Amino acid sequence: MTKEVIFTDKAPKPIGPYSQAVKAGGFIFVAGQIPIDPKTGELVTGGIREQTKRVFENIKAILEAVGASLEDVVYVTVYLKDLGMFKEFNEVYSYYFQKDPPSRVTVQVADLPRGALIEVSVIAASRR
Repeated sequence: MTKEVIFTDKAPKPIGPYSQAVKAGGFIFVAGQIPIDPKTGELVTGGIREQTKRVFENIKAILEAVGASLEDVVYVTVYLKDLGMFKEFNEVYSYYFQKDPPSRVTVQVADLPRGALIEVSVIAASRR
């Protein structure tokens, strides 16, 4: 099995020793994304809605770098700082997955890097 590391400057650079994504075995494994603006390298301002949008725009950019899209996502892991934000998160999330949404797990965590409210990781099927 071959492994291909994916990188795009349209998404934030990793803030640790990991790749934005790795393509292997017919799947694309996107590392956990927090709401960092790729242009500034800073956490976006605003609440869970703004942060969720930034996270999915980052994931979308990473997938597009390898010829995939959010439609190819089969599994999503969501880490929320507070499950009290679940309804607002879901409203934004549903915009990105309007048809045939992937399976998903959502958990509350004690803390996230840089004080983010959300972190999301996905697995997508590779088109090529």
